Amino acid sequence: MQVEIKMDPAVKEPKIIVLTDRMTEEVNEIVRKISEAEPQMIAGFSDDMVKILDQERILRLYAQDGKVLAVTEDGEYQLRLRLYELEERLRRGSFVRISNSEIINLKKVRYFDLSLAGTICVTLSDGATTYVSRRYVSKIKEVLGL
Repeated sequence: MQVEIKMDPAVKEPKIIVLTDRMTEEVNEIVRKISEAEPQMIAGFSDDMVKILDQERILRLYAQDGKVLAVTEDGEYQLRLRLYELEERLRRGSFVRISNSEIINLKKVRYFDLSLAGTICVTLSDGATTYVSRRYVSKIKEVLGL
């Protein structure tokens, strides 16, 4: 694959052109990645401090007692967004909903335990375990290619 960048002071907005002899999976993947919008920021609250959370450091997001919390490598933060709003802001392909009340970062999963009948146990990089609800098992298996 060749990459060419042309700089022109008259151009006010970047334009991408893909030249190819046929549509391939590689071309489709490039178009998909280019088309993805940049993920939006997520603000986490801890005491009287607000911190912009780095999505790469988020392990899981969950709802409990009417609050939405984010567990990161640095600690736990309360969020002012609902889980469905977070799904829209999070990087697609990195985060997946495993229940009505939880979203996990697939890049922070140590392993999936499929030995339990009807559910999947997830162990995260910090050693915490959580479970995929039965309603989401088929979705997780699809994401994992099982």
